[in-house]
Amino acid sequence: GERDRWIIQGHIGSTWQNGQYVRTRDMDRVKPAFEDLLERLGTDRVELGMIHYVDSLDEFDGIMQGDFMAYVEGLKAAGTIGHIGLSTHSPAVARAAALSGRIEAVMFSATPAFDMMPAASSLDALLEFRGADLESIEPERAELYELCEREDVGLTVMKGYAGGRLLEAKTSPFGVALTPVQCIHYALTRPAVASIMV
Repeated sequence: GERDRWIIQGHIGSTWQNGQYVRTRDMDRVKPAFEDLLERLGTDRVELGMIHYVDSLDEFDGIMQGDFMAYVEGLKAAGTIGHIGLSTHSPAVARAAALSGRIEAVMFSATPAFDMMPAASSLDALLEFRGADLESIEPERAELYELCEREDVGLTVMKGYAGGRLLEAKTSPFGVALTPVQCIHYALTRPAVASIMV
C-alpha cells in the first residue's frame, strides 16, 4: 500500500549468470533479467531505469545507437520506467551521457578522493590511491558536476565511502579516517547530486 511513496532505481543490463553478477548487452539476457527484477520487486515499473555500468565511450556509442537503447526507450514509452539513467565510473562517459539529451540521470562515484585523482576509466584505477596528488579537485570531474547541473541531469552517487577505504586512516589517501557523515556531506554538496547510496 506504499508503492507510490517509493522511488526505485533498477538496472538494465545486469544479470545473474552461473551464480555470478554479470554486465551484458545481449538482449536475450537483458530483457528477461529486467522482467525478473520487476517480478522480484512485485511492481510493474521503476522510476529510474539505469543502463548498467558503461565505462568506455565506444560502448556508450554502441548502446546509444543500437537495440539496447531502443529497448530502454521502449520501456520509458510504455511507462515501465519513468526516467532513463546510466551508471559509470568514467567522467568522459558521464559527460557524453549528460550531453546526449536522452539520459536524465547518471550514477557516478563522487568522493573527495576520487574527485582529486586524475580521470580514470576503470574502477580499479580509481581505487588505487597511492601516489595521487590530492590537493584539488580534478578539473574534468568539477566540469562534469557543473555540466550536469546546467543540463538538468541528476547525479546519484555510488561508492560514497570508496569501498570503505575512506573510513580507515590506513587506507584513506588523506592519512586520516573520514566519517560517514563527512563522506555523505561531500557527495550531497556536489552540483547536480540528488542522492547517495551507501
